[in-house]
Amino acid sequence: MTIKKLIPVLMITGAIAMTMPSCKSKVADTDVKAKVEAVMIPGVTVDVKDGVVTLNGAVTSDADKASAEAAVKALDEKSGVKSVVNNITVAAPAPPPPASVTTTLDAATQQKVNDGLKDIKGVTVTYTVDPATNKDKAVVSGEVTKADRVKIMQILASAKVKSDVSNLKDKK
Repeated sequence: MTIKKLIPVLMITGAIAMTMPSCKSKVADTDVKAKVEAVMIPGVTVDVKDGVVTLNGAVTSDADKASAEAAVKALDEKSGVKSVVNNITVAAPAPPPPASVTTTLDAATQQKVNDGLKDIKGVTVTYTVDPATNKDKAVVSGEVTKADRVKIMQILASAKVKSDVSNLKDKK
């Protein structure tokens, strides 16, 4: 074969080689998912489609959310991760436990309130601690007339007791 004939053959072969897609082996999504799940924190689920990793779930802090994404991005290119979509939500912290409902309101004060309310029919009183102020209070409930409502407020004021009368209903 002469050089004149060899040159076009080499040029055609080179052009074909350059236009052909690379023969890089593609990592299966199931393999990518397994690798990502191995480094994932609890509470996060993993979905993979064509190398795109989607993180879902809830964590307790922004640091945990960032840590989960960083763990995926830290995997090398051979792992098959092309990009990361972080749909993780940060859950609100759990509310504090309810305040103790035991009261430190002295027995004499409780008795003064109870004695004052004993003649008002359909009224109950419970003693508790207000979680907002951590102070003792009397919670009064029932159905009363307007005159009885005024009397209840006077009894509570004279006993110097913080009160909650929002559960009192007006008699019709």
